[in-house]
Amino acid sequence: MSPTILVWLLVIPFAGGMISWQAERYSRYLPRWIALATQLIVLGMSVWLWFVGDFTLANPSTTPAFALEFKAEWIPSFGINFHLGLDGLALLLIILTNLLGVMAIGCSWKEIDRYVGFFHLNLLWNLAGVVGVFLALDLFLFFFFWEMMLVPMYFLIALWGHNIPGGKGRIYSATKFFLFTQFSGLIMLLAILALVFFNHQATGAWSFGYFELLKTARGLDPQVAWWIMLGFFLAFAVKMPMVPLHTWLPDAHSQAPTAGSVDLAGILLKTAAYGMLRFALPFFPDAMREIAPFAMALAALSVIYAGVVAFSQTDIKRLVAYSSISHMGFVTLGIFAGTEQALQGVVIQMIAHGLSAAALFILCGEIYERLHTRDLRQMGGLWARFPYLPPIMLFFSAASLGLPGLGNFVGEFLILTGSYAVSPLFTILCALGLVLAAVYSLILIQKAFHGASRSTDAHGHGDAETQYEDLNRRELGMMALLMALLLGLGLYPQPVLDVSQASMQTVQMIYAESSAAATLPTPAVATTGVAP
Repeated sequence: MSPTILVWLLVIPFAGGMISWQAERYSRYLPRWIALATQLIVLGMSVWLWFVGDFTLANPSTTPAFALEFKAEWIPSFGINFHLGLDGLALLLIILTNLLGVMAIGCSWKEIDRYVGFFHLNLLWNLAGVVGVFLALDLFLFFFFWEMMLVPMYFLIALWGHNIPGGKGRIYSATKFFLFTQFSGLIMLLAILALVFFNHQATGAWSFGYFELLKTARGLDPQVAWWIMLGFFLAFAVKMPMVPLHTWLPDAHSQAPTAGSVDLAGILLKTAAYGMLRFALPFFPDAMREIAPFAMALAALSVIYAGVVAFSQTDIKRLVAYSSISHMGFVTLGIFAGTEQALQGVVIQMIAHGLSAAALFILCGEIYERLHTRDLRQMGGLWARFPYLPPIMLFFSAASLGLPGLGNFVGEFLILTGSYAVSPLFTILCALGLVLAAVYSLILIQKAFHGASRSTDAHGHGDAETQYEDLNRRELGMMALLMALLLGLGLYPQPVLDVSQASMQTVQMIYAESSAAATLPTPAVATTGVAP
């Protein structure tokens, strides 16, 4: 298995996006097919890697190991390399990214009818940027992809978003998203540069390499390490997002096109959790353990606050957006609990939430296409008017609230059981979020599909007996695939656990080692720079 396949996972989407853009000159339908073919190719490649790769470790250690690496010089005078690496954690998230990329193209097949080529350029480049984040083992390259994926998402919201009545407009939402994530990214850049300077001070060489900076970070004075860690933590906390840094997400979802919401909830939020597991925690285990009580408190706050706020939403997409904030709180709890069981639950939860949230946003888009409204007050009695859409929405709502037998339940169960021994209080508070999830999910189903029928056309047309076109074969096929994956993940999660086990064991060992070190007398170290 050649490591150049990692390069092709990036090159193919970038090339496919450019070709889709240019193909619009000849046909408005051709860009869609090119984009779909591109994503199916990279999805097939990433699934093939699962079957042929060996992601187990005979002797796990506190140094992350990768099954496949590609490295080429980029800017050697500054120690910057095009360094890519693949382990079980990255592979699972890349497969999720490429799968949801196919879903995003499918759900926008009829929704996007202007600048179709440019739309697919931005969509594919956004997906390629996310894959780059999961593969990068050079911190300059990581930051490059981290920032690069923001620009296409800005255009997706600003150009193809919905100016929903009562909202602040797609330009406002796109700009707010960009400013929040760009500012937090610049803070992370300062942290990366500080780490690079301390590495140069200790070794005399410039380097942005993962393993070089990993060694330097672990030798830093604790106070210096704490401040550098804070730069990474803030960037990831904004993207997660954690309350109170979450306000950009509901606005972005409410105005974004369906494909944009699928990307945001299903993929982009996972880059923050990945950053915590790949960079913040291995680089600064002691500092991360020091802020763990604060972070777990934010996790509990996010779970409960977002769950309560979801009750008051009348826009169906904002309700699902707040539910995403609540469910990502479980991911934060599991990361900072640091036990192997909780960390394995984090992986399952990220995948399950990506699938269920993407499906819910796709269904919200299908409802909007037919009813021309997302206001729950304009709905009601829709169960009899759609043979397939309501029960499918009920399935994914049940998955979101953690129904046993589905993937979300496995992830949340592992996180809660793995976190209880570390922090019973915050674990119990997060568990209350499961009750809130059941309530707001059932409220969504009740208001939209049961009760008295209303005139559901936003323009006042139609009556309580109007029949609407149900999901077509393309839409039913997408939903059937996502349903099957959630069922498979809920009933037999072992293949996913096996692939991610080595990566999570490494993270757990790093966290456990820092805990053991915290009980020993602190050695004398320099007040600044690298410890002698």
